[in-house]
Amino acid sequence: MSTDYGKLYVVATPIGNLADFSFRGVEILKQVDLIAAEDTRHVKMLLQHYGINNRVIALHQHNEDNAAKGLLQKLHEGQSIALVSDAGTPLLSDPGLPLVKMAKEAHVDVVPIPGACALITALSVSGLPVIPFSFEGFSPRTSSARKSFFSERLLCPTTWVFYESSHRVLASLQDMAEVLPLDRQIVIARELTKLHETIVKASLADALARVANDDNMRKGEFVVIVSGAEIDKSDPVISPEHQRLLEILLKECSTKTAVAMAAEITGIRKKLLYQFALDLNGVQL
Repeated sequence: MSTDYGKLYVVATPIGNLADFSFRGVEILKQVDLIAAEDTRHVKMLLQHYGINNRVIALHQHNEDNAAKGLLQKLHEGQSIALVSDAGTPLLSDPGLPLVKMAKEAHVDVVPIPGACALITALSVSGLPVIPFSFEGFSPRTSSARKSFFSERLLCPTTWVFYESSHRVLASLQDMAEVLPLDRQIVIARELTKLHETIVKASLADALARVANDDNMRKGEFVVIVSGAEIDKSDPVISPEHQRLLEILLKECSTKTAVAMAAEITGIRKKLLYQFALDLNGVQL
């Protein structure tokens, strides 16, 4: 790699409380030639708070493919650039991947500047198992897509996490309640590190009721954490969760296909699942 190239710094910024910004993050934003930000107005408030006077340009989901090419050229010219999102660690459901990918392929140094991340912050206080876990990004926008999204994770044995917006959180939980058992444990973390931070651990039924009945629980930014399914594959009895999965698959597929998919997911013998599928339709072997 040419030593004349600049460096690309991927800088995590606070998710709410400005005091959570690292000393190193502040120094990097002061030193670089340019800051690429998801929302220039938003990042300028952070810069003002820390007395940083630096050039900022926009790099968001609508322009990042084209903007990344220009930024790569600046890196090749020896300029160093800091990439930031509106809050938290860039690329985690935020713009920036095209630029990082291009920089790596062009042998430009990409340097992480760690810091706040809503995902990790919520997991650390969730009280649910966190090793392993899966992060699913934002849930789909439509009800039908969300139900499919939840159905695919119905029997997932590990903790899984997704982000949700204020205007969809209630609908998202309602869709989840149509797919997952109502006693499944979930955590709703909203407005993390901010004045109205709220972290609720409850059954899906209780969490849904709280969000439905409390206007404040539908405001802000959300991390939703869902506990894994408790499944014993050696148990020959079809559990309520297995039944729910098969019922969902039968609505979308033929009996043969639904049974084959359920067997692949659960490890239960096809014969047992097939008999259960027929019983659901009132048919006997």
